[in-house]
Amino acid sequence: MIDLSGKVAVVTGASRGIGAGIAERLAAQGAKVVVNHRASAEGAEAVAARIHEAGGQAVVVQADVSQSADAQRLIKTAIDTFGGLHILVNNAGTTRDMVIMMMKEDDWETVIRTNLNSTFYCSKAAVRHMMRKRYGRIINITSVVGLAGQAGQTNYAASKAGIIGFTKSLAKEVGSRGITVNAVAPGFVPTTLTDVLTEEQRAQAIEMTPLGRLGSVEDVANAVAFLAADEASFITGQVLSVDGGLVMQ
Repeated sequence: MIDLSGKVAVVTGASRGIGAGIAERLAAQGAKVVVNHRASAEGAEAVAARIHEAGGQAVVVQADVSQSADAQRLIKTAIDTFGGLHILVNNAGTTRDMVIMMMKEDDWETVIRTNLNSTFYCSKAAVRHMMRKRYGRIINITSVVGLAGQAGQTNYAASKAGIIGFTKSLAKEVGSRGITVNAVAPGFVPTTLTDVLTEEQRAQAIEMTPLGRLGSVEDVANAVAFLAADEASFITGQVLSVDGGLVMQ
């Protein structure tokens, strides 16, 4: 059984969906968790409450991690509150889907800033502490869209592909300090970000997936928990697709 006792984890964008599932799973394995949100205080508090009810430890921290100062404050709060930082999960993300000819520049900037810039800002702040301790686990949530592309999602695909390149490069930079950096690429997982899919699109997604079903938040959280554990200490710079085989198609 994965044991994260004594570890401190920050999960960005953890008020709902995949982020919430990751926060609760890490806490269930013994980690003290910082539940981050930008503007969903009620959701984040509910996640923390479920963690407390299950016997875990969690605090809620509001921070817009697409802004450097907020990302630094988030990491500092985690260290000040729990005495350290061992695990960073860069999960915060958004979509603004549209074909490129009709995509607004602000929608491009918003997705890049929220998905990619936040990963840079939080990782930079966390690495400073992790390098001194010579230990760390950074897990970035990308997407199969970053691997295969998707019509109408040039902004989202660019941000998620950027996260993959960032992951591999950072893994090479900090590996000698005992820090692993990996990415998890979910396939079709029902969340608020995929609620826009029609029933026809959901059926197509299932048909394209060799395992014949949509993924679940738990599927992704399980992968993150493994990469955060000591059992994964010799794995770095990798992209783990949690997609039922979709990326092979």
